[in-house]
Amino acid sequence: MNAPTPKDTADTKVSNFLRQIIEKDLEQGTYASRRWAGSPGDAAHHAAGEPDPAKIRTRFPPEPNGYLHVGHAKSICINFGLAKEYGGVCHLRFDDTNPEKEDTEYVNSIIDAVKWLGFDWSQPGNDKPYQASDYFDFMYRAAEALIEAGYAYVDEQSAEDMRANRGDFGKPGVDSPYRTRSTAENLARFREMRDGKLDDGAAVLRAKIDMASPNINLRDPAIYRIRRATHHHTGDKWCIYPMYTFAHPIEDALEQITHSICTLEFEDQRPFYDWLMERLCECKLLAAPSPKQYEFARLNLTYVITSKRKLAQLVNEGKVSGWDDPRMPTIVGLRRRGYTPESLRLFADRIGVTKSDSWIDYSTLEGCLREDLENKAHRGMAVLDPVKLVLTNWAEAFGTDDYTEACTQPALPHSAIAEGQTPPENSNVQRTFLIGKEVWIEREDFEEVPPKGYKRLFPGNVVRLKGGYVIECTGCARDAAGNVTEVHAKVIPGTKSGTPGADSVKAKAAITWVAVADGVQAEVRLYDRLFAEAHPDAGGKDFLQSLNPDSLKVVTAYVEPSLAQAQPDQKFQFERFGYFVADRLDHVEGAKPVFNRVTGLKDSWGK
Repeated sequence: MNAPTPKDTADTKVSNFLRQIIEKDLEQGTYASRRWAGSPGDAAHHAAGEPDPAKIRTRFPPEPNGYLHVGHAKSICINFGLAKEYGGVCHLRFDDTNPEKEDTEYVNSIIDAVKWLGFDWSQPGNDKPYQASDYFDFMYRAAEALIEAGYAYVDEQSAEDMRANRGDFGKPGVDSPYRTRSTAENLARFREMRDGKLDDGAAVLRAKIDMASPNINLRDPAIYRIRRATHHHTGDKWCIYPMYTFAHPIEDALEQITHSICTLEFEDQRPFYDWLMERLCECKLLAAPSPKQYEFARLNLTYVITSKRKLAQLVNEGKVSGWDDPRMPTIVGLRRRGYTPESLRLFADRIGVTKSDSWIDYSTLEGCLREDLENKAHRGMAVLDPVKLVLTNWAEAFGTDDYTEACTQPALPHSAIAEGQTPPENSNVQRTFLIGKEVWIEREDFEEVPPKGYKRLFPGNVVRLKGGYVIECTGCARDAAGNVTEVHAKVIPGTKSGTPGADSVKAKAAITWVAVADGVQAEVRLYDRLFAEAHPDAGGKDFLQSLNPDSLKVVTAYVEPSLAQAQPDQKFQFERFGYFVADRLDHVEGAKPVFNRVTGLKDSWGK
């Protein structure tokens, strides 16, 4: 599936309540009697199969109504990770029971995201994802079985009356006047719903449980509604669709899921999940033992929103360039920003699994990325706010102003290779770049009147051009407005890095630079957090008011030749600035290179 990182190996896994549940079930043989017929199906289907070769079965069941985000990445890592850890299988399943909001575009993006994260759902004889819509025939059959057993009825109250009669936390519900219909009447009416003889919203099928239950979710919940909408998979075959709370347990059971792991907002639905499983096992439609649902705390990440509705609003109102905008918390956005699958898996492992809600600081996610890229990302020099440095004695030192000389630096310094680790591929590669009379330096690296403690270029100060020569600053040139247009210095011959005389002159600092002779102009997108507040939508406030006006700055920079040869999606450490990635879409061969800032070398938002 994927090679674990040193911090992500089986012997360093921290126990949590999900692991404890699974280990107890395995020890007690809770699911040892299950059979698996090679594909999802009802009780009779699986009874004809072999003992299930998977010790456990989990599932990741997204609704294909949007792009997955970082919270989904956590769920993917949990479900696929536990299945692998305990000799099981994780199913990828599309919960496509809501035809009005779903689309094959989202189906394809989800498949791509799961694969990119390094996970696989294939098993012997089947390498395709499952989809709830393939089970619509069985769900309808199950609904009729509930009616025949006296556990469901067709209700034709208005939505307003149904809502009022449901009661609240302090008042029990009131029975629907349709609750006492006969089995024959309910079957006939339900079939009329199926056959399109009733208008949208005219009736729903409800489970018959307990209108006085303290759990409002058990007060005869709706399990089917009329909805004339073309489904992206089944077309116009159906005009009635199952409710999610009815469909989801059935999907789990048909797929022989053992541990149905979801987020805490579904905790109140667990009693209905169990009720439905018990009823359908009574009807001999589903095989026992039934799946069990377990809930964990969803990911709450500072400076991020994960509401699909709000993310869609950002896209639709042009606040971002699309679902894959590098500032978005979507997996496609994180990928384009430069995040790696390894960093997201490390993040999911590091934040752990709990049953209580808490907030994770965004810096934790960035820290996991830095940790992953530190020993992988080749180094390179870039100048993001360039001003020209002219070495005024170049011809005197080397015979001609046109003279250039090659400099070398390691692509991946050995100090970046963790002790005990196998050196990364190409760790001994050397970068080669030129030095000549004129180079680009950062504008902030020169001060004509330096502040206290300033060690870079100012008249009379000596610094090293990193990987090149030691130079002595002599002054600058300014335009009519007083802006610095050139910095002037003298090169000190015989002090080139890597030569015997490199230490003959002590420099107070080393600065990064790019030669005019071989530097390449590049577009650099300086991305930052999309929101300026840690909790942009807390308390129902307008999250758009929390947008960070400085979340994107685009600059024209100069980069050394090794960076200019980058392939799309290749990550680098721009020395002193942080981690950058060649944009996977806009960075194309033959055009100006385009780099996205992934994250700085340290947390710039820390308090």
